[in-house]
Amino acid sequence: MNAVVLQARGLRKCFGATVALDGAGLDLRAGEIHALMGQNGAGKSTLIKLLTGAEAPDAGSIALDGRAIAPATPLQAQHAGIGTVYQEVNLCPNLSVAENLYAGRYPRRRWSRLIDWPKVRAGARALLAELRLDIDVDLPLGGYPVAVQQMVAIARALGVSARVLILDEPTSSLDEDEVGELFAVMRRLRERGMAILFVTHFLDQVYAVSDRITVLRNGALVGEYLPAALPQSALVAAMVGRQVELAAAREAGDAPAAGARVVAEARALARRGGLHPVDLQVRAGEVLGLGGLLGSGRPELARLLFGLDRADGGELRLGGAAVDLRHPAEAVAHGLALCPEERKTEGIVAGLSVRENIVLALQARRGGWRALPRGAQDAMAREFVALLGIKAPSIETPVDALSGGNQQKVVLARWLATRPSLLILDEPTRGIDVAAKQEIMAEVVRLARRGMAVLFISAEIEELTRLSDRIAVMRERRKAGELPGGGDGRQVLELIAGHA
Repeated sequence: MNAVVLQARGLRKCFGATVALDGAGLDLRAGEIHALMGQNGAGKSTLIKLLTGAEAPDAGSIALDGRAIAPATPLQAQHAGIGTVYQEVNLCPNLSVAENLYAGRYPRRRWSRLIDWPKVRAGARALLAELRLDIDVDLPLGGYPVAVQQMVAIARALGVSARVLILDEPTSSLDEDEVGELFAVMRRLRERGMAILFVTHFLDQVYAVSDRITVLRNGALVGEYLPAALPQSALVAAMVGRQVELAAAREAGDAPAAGARVVAEARALARRGGLHPVDLQVRAGEVLGLGGLLGSGRPELARLLFGLDRADGGELRLGGAAVDLRHPAEAVAHGLALCPEERKTEGIVAGLSVRENIVLALQARRGGWRALPRGAQDAMAREFVALLGIKAPSIETPVDALSGGNQQKVVLARWLATRPSLLILDEPTRGIDVAAKQEIMAEVVRLARRGMAVLFISAEIEELTRLSDRIAVMRERRKAGELPGGGDGRQVLELIAGHA
């Protein structure tokens, strides 16, 4: 086995009462691509922050080439030999490619101490040539595609003599050809002896390029594995952990008839760099579950359906008619509603009261010139507070004073007030207590049985099998297949792992 370049042991990090890492660690060896895997919240980002000096560990140690290091800043980590390329390229798009490659370390002329621009350009071309990239280094970086920008970021890391290269979700915005080019570069760097930490949510990519795999779960180290000895289904199980005992299959006849009205239909709906063509139908009176690991394309599909992103391929049909949604307001006008995954930043409006948050979407649909009377606002807010069991001192209480579960109910109430034909729920039970979770799931079933079409997006397999009449599984930004609701979840795991 190759020599260990970077060793992390017993790393612990807390943010207040939240334990982000608890005794985690890993070994990176020269001439290997090492995949770091785990669900959202597993501790991957925190581990990277500790390795790169963005955060200081509360306990544990980091050693580079056998010598203890404690980088206090990313710049110190970079000088020590740890280079990082993030999902969002953190270079300066307004500067030229050459300037980005040498920013902070420009070569100077001997006597005048002015920047030696010919040397900068020549050095930039040489660095890019190592990656077999031939572009004009005098043009602004922002004018190049994301794939090229990532190559430039990698070249910059090489330029500061990185011993370790950390690639944090580098393929999330790349198409298949661009991913192939990136992998070719990673393999060449591996052959040169570099230690590469590859963070991704795409299982196929892990097995295509990685030499070893480390899995984190809930901030702790689950284990280190050789890909050949770890089937994809076992990797998924290691990442998600053992679920609590799953509910029995739904009773026969509980689901709506196959001939129920199709409320929304995606036909080869796609967006370059975000989602491969997807076919999907959501019928009146059903809960269609949408499952898959983080990075599988679940929120991307929801955004296309709701007009937050615009599709550049395929067709969306609502009520049997083709539509081209250019804005969420158009989606609302067509009877769609979306409870977003990020409740704090995209759901509630923290400065407003419970009442104001509940009436927000309905008022937006009516327009500013048709204000909803205050009496109607009060009545509507009290109706949904009672219907959903929202625990608040009054409807005038600021929504950010409520618990997470009650905030989620307020967001749900906002959209129910619009009487939607299709309700899209993106991780509606994430981060809330068990009691609130059960109440929200029960309400989802009640809404569907009253005739509403519900698209229920969740990474929790138990929730999908318990609530859904049908389950569509996303994998690698494609629909991997569909299954009936109920069951024990094994088929869902098999689709996620690519075995079905």
